[in-house]
Amino acid sequence: MSTTTEPAHAPEPLWTPGPERVAGARVTHFQTWAAERHGAPAGDPADPAASYRALHAWSVREPAVFWGAVAEWFQVRFSTPYEAVLADASMPGAQWFTGSALNYAEHALRPALDPERADTPALVHLDERPGTGETSWAELSRQVASVAGRLRALGVTPGDRVSGYLPNIPQAVVALLATAAVGGVWTSCAPDFGARSVLDRFQQVEPVVLFAVDGYRYGGKEHDRTDSVAELRAELPSLRAVVHIPLLGSKAPEGALEWDDVVSDDTAPAYEQVPFDHPLWVLYSSGTTGLPKAIVQSQGGILLEHLKQTGLHMDLGPGDRFFWYTSTGWMMWNFLVSGLLAGATVVLYDGSPGHPDTGAQWRIAERTGATVFGTSAAYVMACRKAGVRPGRDFDLSAVKCVASTGSPLPPDGFRWIHEEVKEDVWIASVSGGTDVCSCFAGGVPTLPVHIGELQAASLGTDLQAWDGSGRPVTGEVGELVVTNPMPSMPVRFWNDPGDTRYRESYFEMFPGVWRHGDWITITERGTVIIHGRSDSTLNRQGVRMGSADIYEAVERLPEIRESLVIGVELPDGGYWMPLFVHLAPGAGLDEALRGRIKDVIRAELSPRHVPDEVIAVPAVPHTLTGKRLEVPVKRLMQGAALDSTVNPGSVDDIEALRFYERLAQDRRAS
Repeated sequence: MSTTTEPAHAPEPLWTPGPERVAGARVTHFQTWAAERHGAPAGDPADPAASYRALHAWSVREPAVFWGAVAEWFQVRFSTPYEAVLADASMPGAQWFTGSALNYAEHALRPALDPERADTPALVHLDERPGTGETSWAELSRQVASVAGRLRALGVTPGDRVSGYLPNIPQAVVALLATAAVGGVWTSCAPDFGARSVLDRFQQVEPVVLFAVDGYRYGGKEHDRTDSVAELRAELPSLRAVVHIPLLGSKAPEGALEWDDVVSDDTAPAYEQVPFDHPLWVLYSSGTTGLPKAIVQSQGGILLEHLKQTGLHMDLGPGDRFFWYTSTGWMMWNFLVSGLLAGATVVLYDGSPGHPDTGAQWRIAERTGATVFGTSAAYVMACRKAGVRPGRDFDLSAVKCVASTGSPLPPDGFRWIHEEVKEDVWIASVSGGTDVCSCFAGGVPTLPVHIGELQAASLGTDLQAWDGSGRPVTGEVGELVVTNPMPSMPVRFWNDPGDTRYRESYFEMFPGVWRHGDWITITERGTVIIHGRSDSTLNRQGVRMGSADIYEAVERLPEIRESLVIGVELPDGGYWMPLFVHLAPGAGLDEALRGRIKDVIRAELSPRHVPDEVIAVPAVPHTLTGKRLEVPVKRLMQGAALDSTVNPGSVDDIEALRFYERLAQDRRAS
């Protein structure tokens, strides 16, 4: 990986917030308050950049004081007071707000108790069909209480897992909040995942209740999922109940509960008060080297981290409408739901990002009056290539922020948003991960935006770039590390005795320091440049999937002896995902076999992870211990030299790697 050096003169920003915007930002008010109450450095209205740098430095220097201030600022209700904010700062195993008790759902539904807000929209929801629906705070609270009451009646107790096979619809939000209300542990997959892919996740956590749709609408078509739901029911013996949500209008299968019945009661809201580190949900990693990691995050950790991110970094509050194009299989859906914590109206869209045309997401913003518009870098670049002109063709007057994640937003993406959406719009390119369900770096409403750069590290996040020897570097490419604990770091992985897999995942390279698996540059100005993954995670349209899922599906075909898949971030913002196949003796790679390979991935895993190309290779290279060399092959395809990608002594067949090196050279030459 080559390094970059900081230019002698800072580049001109693409956009700078005006004085009124800086003065009105919630992070400005927080800094003023924290300076008066908690010893934070006072802000300077004449120099917002210096003010934020000082605030950030304080937040990582005094993490206990900072996070205690966050809890106080956002009026977190501890039904049992905490003894210490950060009793143990070790990673992994940090001990946050020890002795306290609270409930995430109770905080998410606080506006329902405000007579002036109870009848205003908590959710705005729409799909590919005409029309838009709304759910008020009062009605959302009522539905959550009803479903929570039914979960209790089914015997769901704190710690029990509740699962959802659901698209991005209001029922999914209700089910999540109801699960949190009773102290259950939520977990979800989108219905475009095949049953095998879902079972690889849900079987690990053994859910007792499954909320499931009969199908979903995508790309102008209806997709029936009744057979997949039947397979889930058959293969999840832990289930006590299935709740049927008839999105396509079908009747509930035998033995299933009807959604309308489950949500019909007028039950008084009741929120189980659980310890700060009590599990809230399980998210899933990519499964690069086996089954997806079942990542457990806590009620209190997510509450504090998402209050900070939505309220201070996204500048969300009452009156905002928060949209992000996502699915329930991506952590951004969980993050989107947490917009409720800030009192914002959350916009849910269930459908294709490009139906009926590439401008579909901008049409959603117009229809819903979104103030914060979240999407993926891939969608931004697709709009640019297709010649979409949102600022001309749609009323985006309400949009104050365009946020992007899923992969690095290329410089041309910044320019296109500025030129074709609106000039006076804050571009918040953010980067984080499923592992923390938050952002390490991204948007700050008081800072300028520079082309190709994230504005700053997030408050409370001691983000650094380290070289291979563990030395911090500035202006050079290094490994993304975090040297202070964050409240939303996993409390554990499910079924991980001794936290062995957890430690191997993040703390093996630099013991006691979180190493995330991204290449980054931190500039002299404190901005952050993301260069892509330093490991082999596949990240397609913001949805991460591991190579192991692909291998399991593809290698059941008799013609495939072995396979290797990688995802390569391209300089133009694109993403190239080739699948290399080592064929069985006598087999040939023709169009029929290519079609069968793609069909099995589409049916059993996800349409998003169908490879761009299927390429026959003479062999798949491995380490001496048998692991496929995904990262070295990826780096070869990105242009790295063979001698810089791998130690020849650790490889079972160096000549196999030379084939990929020649293939990469041929691609660059063509």
